[in-house]
Amino acid sequence: MATRSRRLRKKLRVDEFQEFGFDVNWTFAESVSEEQIDIIVDQFIEQIIEPRKLGFHGGGHKQWEGIIATQSIGKCSQDDLTAVTEFWKEQAVSDVVVSELYDIWWS
Repeated sequence: MATRSRRLRKKLRVDEFQEFGFDVNWTFAESVSEEQIDIIVDQFIEQIIEPRKLGFHGGGHKQWEGIIATQSIGKCSQDDLTAVTEFWKEQAVSDVVVSELYDIWWS
């Protein structure tokens, strides 16, 4: 098997350029107001996403879904996945589903 150049590995997002992320979904309780949703999502970004140098792409109204990955080329860790899960377990939400880590470019 021929070795790939660094440029090709980067273009293909393999080896050291492979990126792992995970999906997250949750549903806010009906009793949670729009203002409370804004506050909770802001807390999620400030307490979990930003300190871990992650990115969250997603949204919703009462039912939210999104993908979490690193802000730069890299791999989310099991600790990142656990931190996200634990954060949402403490909120007024139900149906929290956090996927396993997966290759976000080839899965």
